[in-house]
Amino acid sequence: MQTTPERRITWAKVLAIVLIELVMAIGIFAGGFAAGWVARNSPLPHFVGLYTPAPAAQTATPNALQELFHPFWEAWDLLHQEYVDKAKLDDVALMRGAIRGMYEAVGDKHTSYMDPQEYKDATESLSGEYEGIGAWVDTGGEFLTIISPIPGSPAEKAGLRNGDQIIAVDGQDMTGISPEVVRRKVLGPAGTTVELTIRRPSVEEPFTVKITRAHITVNSVEGKILDNGLAYVRLITFGDKTSAELHSTLEELLKQNPKGLILDLRNNGGGYLSTAVDVVSEFIPQGVVLYEEHSDGSRDTYTVNGKGLATEIPLVVLVNEGTASASEIVAGAIRDHQRGKLVGVTTYGKGSVQNWIPLSNDQGAVRITIARWLTPNGYSIHEKGLEPDVVVKMTEDDYKNQRDPQLDKAIELLLNGN
Repeated sequence: MQTTPERRITWAKVLAIVLIELVMAIGIFAGGFAAGWVARNSPLPHFVGLYTPAPAAQTATPNALQELFHPFWEAWDLLHQEYVDKAKLDDVALMRGAIRGMYEAVGDKHTSYMDPQEYKDATESLSGEYEGIGAWVDTGGEFLTIISPIPGSPAEKAGLRNGDQIIAVDGQDMTGISPEVVRRKVLGPAGTTVELTIRRPSVEEPFTVKITRAHITVNSVEGKILDNGLAYVRLITFGDKTSAELHSTLEELLKQNPKGLILDLRNNGGGYLSTAVDVVSEFIPQGVVLYEEHSDGSRDTYTVNGKGLATEIPLVVLVNEGTASASEIVAGAIRDHQRGKLVGVTTYGKGSVQNWIPLSNDQGAVRITIARWLTPNGYSIHEKGLEPDVVVKMTEDDYKNQRDPQLDKAIELLLNGN
């Protein structure tokens, strides 16, 4: 993420990211992963501004830690001495497993280790092209869980929704299997099929769906003028092209003098912090976008850039359970500045910021939660989410019949001047 002048740059703030634990069949995001992104040879994203490498690693256990690490090396030696199949021991895998276990012991699902393939997927996951089922997922629970399907993806066409748990893959029970392992099982090239057994909170019995993986190119912004003269803009992600795409979309739509504007952030799993600041800046003329609060209580302040096109048009924002991270930054800023009303249901609740720091010798990277972010009014949405101004739920019948009462309510509010 790029920085603002208020941000303090240190080596630790290498790749600050406010992405939710997302996964698209082969990618990793913010808090995570994205089930399906194809790795591409693109340059490393600069999430903070200047990219600086991590400091030189220790080549031996420091004297001050010799006693603390004695059990670790004792356990390492015992494994190599006593294990029945010594020839099968993979020291690189053991090393990576030790790092992964250390970060898991922190107890924060957004602080974790990424092996080289996971890191490659993660740094390329916002390119807008991927192969897989196309769904944001959470790897932090007992089962791999859908956060939201990507619009137009095989996952969306198969009817996957927020909260769906993948309990079996191709008939194989995933109970007790790491969600990250399950994520990899969902991976596969375009044209291949995967069978997922789903547990959905609103459905009594698990059910199975077959999904054909696909190559998908996704624009991060969609816009149109509705029949009632309102402008409609849907943000699908907060990628490296989103700011420019949104600006050009707004230019075209505002030329048609719409009566109001609906910003749809539903099922948007997040993205770059800098993009969130740019998006807020399109709708708010001045002021704070968010605060980044650190463990010592200090705060970094992010403000609008003053280049917005839609700072006066009546505005309503659509949100749901899949509205997460960078999307929540936008929704929170619009709400706190009383710029527009939120319509829908409570958002996901991802309010932390991570650094992604590559390890030496291409051994992957670590993600470390370094701060919480707060809305302009100082509200933390972490594990709570944002409550909409107008609550409108989607029922099973709405989904089956392709009705959208949330969009209908947004239209009603704007046409009635509320």
